[in-house]
Amino acid sequence: MESAFRQSLHFFERLGIFDVVLPFLLVFTIVFAILEKSKIFGTEKIGEKEVTRKNLNSMVAFVTALFVVASMRIVHAISHFLSGIVLMLVVIIGFLMLSASFHSGEREFALEGGWQKLFMIISFIAVIVIFLHSAGWLEPILNWIVSGWDSSVVASIILLLIMIAAIYYVVRTPSESSGESKD
Repeated sequence: MESAFRQSLHFFERLGIFDVVLPFLLVFTIVFAILEKSKIFGTEKIGEKEVTRKNLNSMVAFVTALFVVASMRIVHAISHFLSGIVLMLVVIIGFLMLSASFHSGEREFALEGGWQKLFMIISFIAVIVIFLHSAGWLEPILNWIVSGWDSSVVASIILLLIMIAAIYYVVRTPSESSGESKD
């Protein structure tokens, strides 16, 4: 037997809260906030104050959010993307809690230096993978990599990496720790 809370969630699902209302509110809020901050549609003077054109910003955000919820494919991708991001956050927090259990407690626990950069890189890669999976592109890309993996592809990737490394080496700014002056 389901609990009353589970039944209410099923009721909300049948009502369209998760497929229409929440995605609409999310997209509306994000688009409206970006338009307000960027002032794309300009400002107007009301009295002594200069304010954004909230009427235009809200109408564009409203229409954009309606277009998004009209497409079940986009709503499905947003839902999967956000659930993947939340799952990633839970895993990261779990790892940090386990890591902190070995901490002395003398100062605040935080990842620093190389560990912080490593977690940022892993998080960035995870966000890309989650996005590709949510959009339905991950499986075709993996299939292409597996089926198209031959010596010319490997050689092209290695050549590309060597070229990128060479360009980076030539255009990088020398660091102060290498003993070279920046005068």
